[in-house]
Amino acid sequence: MCGICCVVSFSSLPSELSKFVIKNLKNRGPSFSQEITKTVRDVNALCFFSGHVLHMRGVLTPQPVQDEDGNVFLWNGEVFGGLTVGTEENDTQVVFRHLTKCCSDAEILSALSSIQGPWAFLYYQADRHSLWFGRDFFGRRSLLWRYSSEGKSIAVSSVSSDPGTGHEQWEEVPACGVYRIDLKASSCSGFLVLEFYPWAYSCDIQLPVNHEVKREDLPSFVSLVMNENGLFLHAPVVPLNSVIPESLPVAEHIFGSQPSFKDLDVFLEDVKKKKLAQQLIDVLSEAVRRRVQSLPKESQAESPLDDKADIAILFSGGIDSMILAALADRHVPLEKPIDLLNVAFQLQEPKKPKGSTRNQKHKHISEAVPHLEATRTGCGISKESGCFDVPDRITGRAGVQELQAVSPKRKWNFVEINISKEELQETRQKRITHLLYPLDTVLDDSIGCAVWFASRGTGFAAGGKEQQPYTSTAKVVLTGIGADEQLAGYSRHRLRFKTSGLRGLVQELEMELGRISSRNLGRDDRIIGDHGKEARFPFLDEEVVSFLNAVPVWDKADLSLPRGLGEKLLLRLAARELNLTASAALPKRAMQFGSRIAKMENSTEKASDKCSRLHMT
Repeated sequence: MCGICCVVSFSSLPSELSKFVIKNLKNRGPSFSQEITKTVRDVNALCFFSGHVLHMRGVLTPQPVQDEDGNVFLWNGEVFGGLTVGTEENDTQVVFRHLTKCCSDAEILSALSSIQGPWAFLYYQADRHSLWFGRDFFGRRSLLWRYSSEGKSIAVSSVSSDPGTGHEQWEEVPACGVYRIDLKASSCSGFLVLEFYPWAYSCDIQLPVNHEVKREDLPSFVSLVMNENGLFLHAPVVPLNSVIPESLPVAEHIFGSQPSFKDLDVFLEDVKKKKLAQQLIDVLSEAVRRRVQSLPKESQAESPLDDKADIAILFSGGIDSMILAALADRHVPLEKPIDLLNVAFQLQEPKKPKGSTRNQKHKHISEAVPHLEATRTGCGISKESGCFDVPDRITGRAGVQELQAVSPKRKWNFVEINISKEELQETRQKRITHLLYPLDTVLDDSIGCAVWFASRGTGFAAGGKEQQPYTSTAKVVLTGIGADEQLAGYSRHRLRFKTSGLRGLVQELEMELGRISSRNLGRDDRIIGDHGKEARFPFLDEEVVSFLNAVPVWDKADLSLPRGLGEKLLLRLAARELNLTASAALPKRAMQFGSRIAKMENSTEKASDKCSRLHMT
């Protein structure tokens, strides 16, 4: 994972990057930083390249990479498949080598299409005076762009900073394809012309040639046109199965309104469902393996006695994070601990006596996880920590007990990360606002802040009979993003199913993956990367998505069933196959509510509202 940036200007100097942008880039790549300014005399242009490397595999490769022909490459990604990367090789060099061998646009697109894994890149192709850039199919790595009328310049960067008012605004580069700028043509015409190469599923499609793509956010001196040869990148996953049956079998078993994990065992009596659950485990296990075994050499244990964790998981005790933990346990050496990062924001009222309203609100959690009281005894949990007993903390403690039962020889570091209102407000203004930008909704603020503190990994972990201060050393952070979008985990999916049936649900799920880059992934990559750590998304592995896309929607979810069963049904069955218990039937709870950040400052806001707290003063 790296911080990458390029500025192209047709004036005497490239547009200046603010000190915040450079700082944010360096935070993402603490292993090595380098800058190159390149004068392209044939086209009267200046190119500024800035690379900041987080060393993750093979030999440390400084960026920007430049060869003897003048090609320049910046890479922020991980090759988990498609291209062969040797155990001692660095994927930056491997991808650069493939690109420089390409003799045509079609070959470049073929090379990029073959890569499995998250990526964003910038590639200056010297012999054609062309700048290529873009993001992977899902947009798992952040990439932003900004245009300046002064000098007719463009900047493309992993991360920016909030410029306040009266300055050129940054926007996320849409993850719907890759882009090419012909510097010579742009210099001659005085216009920045971006050629667009979209992602597409089939070679049978007909793309409009030289057709201008209208975007309201582009300035007058910039135009976006479809590439002149109608070329495209091949989507790395199969399309969503949209077949709708005329009728579905009616479930014979009657489930209560508050389901138990034992109810899931009824479904596993069906041979087909049991087989699908095992297939999901197999493909997801391989996705996790790729992500927990591609590690920086210097972080791996020199001795089996080294008790520092290489892998951390954003952990709520819910089904997504529990499955990731159970599968990581398969592939991380047993002598290595795994960090479970659990964030809580301080409750604004003291804990009320038994029978209070707040206790009633949490009653369903206690019923779903009956051994919750035991999680507080013998764990060194102080009385003061009660003000951080938010729902995710409660289910998180219970989840650790489940994992200990499944894998008792593993050391599970349950890291309790407690954030006060004062620390939240101070850090938001100093750091998080710049990282969230250009996103600015209440939802972005809540999730962005929660993920920033969680992925920082600074809190308390059990040490003997008492908790001790603890900071996670893991450079790799696994997150469960993608599970809800593919397996109908959100409440809006139930509403759509209720109003429009299976066909409406299929349309909703199709839309979810199409917008996940702009709603979640760019933001979370910027947030987690700020700690010099890399976010990895096993549920968005290409093989996992292709498997789930091929499964009919009614085999993935049955929203006629109660909450805690019907949504993400296939994943719940996989959890039971992995011997998980109470967590397999926990209802979905969004991070902003489970961590209680949504209740800390203004509980009357709507998620889609513009967040006034993110406006810089």
